Amino acid sequence: MEVERVQAIVSSSLAKDNIPLEFVRPEDEQPAITTFHGLIPDIPVIDFNHPDQDHIIHLIANASRDWGIFQVVNHGIPFHLIQKLQQVGKEFFDLPQEEKEVYAKPPGALTLEGYGSKIGKDVNGKKNWADHLFHKIWPASCINHQFWPKNPPSYRAVNEEYAQEVRKVVDKLFKWLSMGLGLEADVLKQGVGGEEIEYMMKINYYPPCPRPDLTLGVTSHTDLSAMTVLVPNEVPGLQVFKDGHWIDAKYIPGALIIHIGDQIEILSNGKYKAVLHRTTVDKEKTRMSWPVFLEPPGEFVVGPLPQLLDPQIPPKYKPKKFKDYSYCKFHKLPQY
Repeated sequence: MEVERVQAIVSSSLAKDNIPLEFVRPEDEQPAITTFHGLIPDIPVIDFNHPDQDHIIHLIANASRDWGIFQVVNHGIPFHLIQKLQQVGKEFFDLPQEEKEVYAKPPGALTLEGYGSKIGKDVNGKKNWADHLFHKIWPASCINHQFWPKNPPSYRAVNEEYAQEVRKVVDKLFKWLSMGLGLEADVLKQGVGGEEIEYMMKINYYPPCPRPDLTLGVTSHTDLSAMTVLVPNEVPGLQVFKDGHWIDAKYIPGALIIHIGDQIEILSNGKYKAVLHRTTVDKEKTRMSWPVFLEPPGEFVVGPLPQLLDPQIPPKYKPKKFKDYSYCKFHKLPQY
C-alpha cells in the first residue's frame, strides 16, 4: 500500500478523541482558530435561466474579478444525474479497502490518476484528512479506464453521461467569461487548449474526524486548472479566503460551484482571480466532493492574452507550458 489511507485510520481514531500528530495543522491554519464567524456576504449565486444574457455575463465577470468563485443554479445538468454521480462515488468509497487499492495510483507514476491520499508536497510534512480518486473523463483519447472503478457496475455509464452534460455547462462558462472581458466568445477556451482541454474528475473523500478543529481536508491553495466545476455533498466544508477572512461556502442542493483557476488568471492577466480556498472536515459526517478540473494539454503554452495588453498594461505572467507550471506547483517551486 502506497500510504495508510485516512479512511483506514478513522476506525482506530474515533475511539479516542485525538488524531495522529502528522494531521495536526500549525495554529495559523487550524480551522477553530482561523474561521471567520461575523457578518459576511455570501459567495455569488448566478441563475443560468435569467432571460438577459448580458446580465449573466456581468454577474460572472464581477464574481470572477472580486471572488474567483461563484455558484450556478439552473445550469441544465439534471438533478437526478448529480445524485447518481454522488451515489456511485459513495459506493466506491464504501467498498472494502483491498478493492479500492486495485485502483491505487502506481508508485512513481507521473500521472495523478488513481486512488490515493497525498498530492504534492507539504512544507511542514503534514497530511490532509482526505482520500481521493482521480481519473480523466474527457476527451475520449485521454481516458484510461484502468482507473475507473468497475464496482459499482453503473460507475462508468454515470460518469460518461456526466461528462457530456458538464461539457455543455463549461462551454457556456468559457463563452461568458470571455465576453465578460470584452473578447470574442471563443477566445478564453482556445487560450487553454480548445477542444483538447482535459477534464480531470476527482472524488474527494473526507471521513469523520474526532478533532476537526485541528486539521484540514485540503490546505489553502488555488487550483492549477483553468477552471474547476465542483459538486459538493450536503456536509459543509469548503472555505474561501476573502478580504482577509476564511469564510464558509453555503450549500445549495444541486448547484455547481465554479472556481477560477490559475490558467484563467494568467490568460486574463490577473483581471480574473484564482480563488484561494481550503476544506474543513466534520466530526460525525463524511464530506465528499466531485470537482472536475479543466486543464490544458501538458505541452500547451498558456500566457496573458495579447488582446488584454498594451504599453500601459504589461504582462504580469510569463507564458509557460502547462506541464512545467504543474511541476512547479506540485513541488512548491517558484514559477518564474
